[in-house]
Amino acid sequence: METRLGARVAVAGAGAIGSAVALALARAGRDVTVFDPRPLGDNASGVAAGMLAPVAEAVFDPASTSHLDLLRRARDLWPAFAAPLGIALLRSGLRVEGDAAWLEAVAARFQAVGAPVGRQGGALTSDEDWRLEARPALAAMHDAALALGVRFEARAFEAGDLAAFEGVVLATGAAGVAGLAPELAALTPIKGQILRADRGPATGPVIRGEGAYICPGQSPAIGATMEVGRDDLAIDPAATEGLRRAAIRLRPELAQATMTTQVGVRATTVDGLPLVGWSATPGVMLAVGARRNGWLLAPLVAGLVAAYLTGNDPGPDAAHFDARRFSKA
Repeated sequence: METRLGARVAVAGAGAIGSAVALALARAGRDVTVFDPRPLGDNASGVAAGMLAPVAEAVFDPASTSHLDLLRRARDLWPAFAAPLGIALLRSGLRVEGDAAWLEAVAARFQAVGAPVGRQGGALTSDEDWRLEARPALAAMHDAALALGVRFEARAFEAGDLAAFEGVVLATGAAGVAGLAPELAALTPIKGQILRADRGPATGPVIRGEGAYICPGQSPAIGATMEVGRDDLAIDPAATEGLRRAAIRLRPELAQATMTTQVGVRATTVDGLPLVGWSATPGVMLAVGARRNGWLLAPLVAGLVAAYLTGNDPGPDAAHFDARRFSKA
């Protein structure tokens, strides 16, 4: 199914992927309305540290160990995507610190996934991972979408809205739209808690150690929990205390920092890749389940969705994200 030029298309969700999809469809001449009941940035994408980190994901996330090349290709789409939006890409890399035995185990994981690893001052390094500031990036995409005529509705998309559009793209993260697409049953929510410190490293690479990472910035991010099966937004002091202690081991000066907690809920599939493509429900396109790679995958997923909706070839990577792959068994 493809949509005609000027067709009305709804996008449910204004996170990184939903915003990128809205931009891609508006640029392709579709009449786009984005539905999201939450204020801009009040979602998992806004809470996220904004990492475009194929190496860290492949090395540290068991679900992504076989996806390094795919994640690299996704990262490589970012310069062309970010430039017209004025989104700054911070190519500051990755630094892994810890005791010698743990570092050697991590170095073996670098080798296992096919990622080169450097060594500097007793740490492991990689220059392949980038990052961005999440909330300013969401704002830049929002402003660009408005300039292209995209409308924003401050409410959730509902099944009854479908009749008013030639198609809807579900980019709602873990929330979904109840009953609209059977493929959503393949998603599992993952609650993530992240700390923001009022001091700490402002620049430099992302620092990873046992139990936490520190993402530099004006308010350094310390993260993040991965609480599979949970979809609540409650702050859990026990979980965040573990993050705090791990971060202090990496940078003792953080012991003096005041830290606040942010919570987001993401969605994942069993293979760690999102569902992207047509649902069995007519007119429904899926772009959900990016695990903790919503930012990294956003331009790639947006390109796939735009290709499907305009009748163009989505390219060889589309098969990795087949929206119905778990219902074909």
